[in-house]
Order: sequence, then C-alpha cells, then structure tokens
Amino acid sequence: MKPLPDSVKKLIEGKTFANVATIMPDGSPQVTQTWVDHEGDLVLINTFEGSQKSRNARRNQRVALTITDPSDPFNVAVIRGRVKEVTFNGAEEHVDRLAKKYLGLDKYPGRIQGMKRVLIKIETRSLIPPHTDTRPKPGQVRSRQQAKTICR
Repeated sequence: MKPLPDSVKKLIEGKTFANVATIMPDGSPQVTQTWVDHEGDLVLINTFEGSQKSRNARRNQRVALTITDPSDPFNVAVIRGRVKEVTFNGAEEHVDRLAKKYLGLDKYPGRIQGMKRVLIKIETRSLIPPHTDTRPKPGQVRSRQQAKTICR
C-alpha cells in the first residue's frame, strides 16, 4: 500500500467528489460518482448493501478513482488500488459524518428502513497527485516504465 500524500488527503477532506470505477462480472467498467473520505492512508467510500459498486468491490477488489475539486477541475488525484475491506462496521456513523461534510446535516437524510450501509476501504497501489504534469517533454517518447516513475 502506498501512503496518501498530504495533497491528496487535503483534496479528499474538501467537498470533493470521487468517480469510482469497479469491474462488472463481464469485465466491463462501472463508474459511479460518490462522496469520498479517508482514514489515514485508506480511501473510504460509503454505499448501501446491494449497490452495484458494493457487489463489484466484493467480487473483484481492483478499483480506480479520480478525486476532483469542483472549483478547479485540474486539481485532481488519480488512484488505482485494491479493496482492503467491505464492512458494515462503522458505516452508519460514517455516512452521518459525510452528511455533515457535504450537506451540513448531523444525520444522513437518505436512509431507508432496512437498508444497510457499507464502508468500502481502499488501499492505494499507484497514484498521480493533484497538479502533476504527466505530459512528455518535447522530443521525449515515454515508455511504460517512465510513466510508472511519474506516478510514484
């Protein structure tokens, strides 16, 4: 697991959104825009049990995310990682914290009786921090290895 740089943590701590890509049973991508949080170096996504992303995350742990500042679309972090855990533990309390962050409310207003919240914990395998210029320099042809070095 790679640590999350402070620039990524700061981005996540704002009212930013993540586009989370998971893998469908047929291998095609599925992307959902969602609220995002972190716990140390783990990225946290909160959803409901039975959602497509929770089913996909349980079946195939590979995920990718972009986390974008709504006030500056070029202030974006790109993360590829693996789901470390999908859990009910702490998910209800966590969605209330997200409601406070995004809506200014103490309790999440979208609860439906009988619907369980789940917390998806993601560990980072590779990332491109905000405002990283990944374009090749003039006259430079980038190999796959050179591109990986930029993401470190």
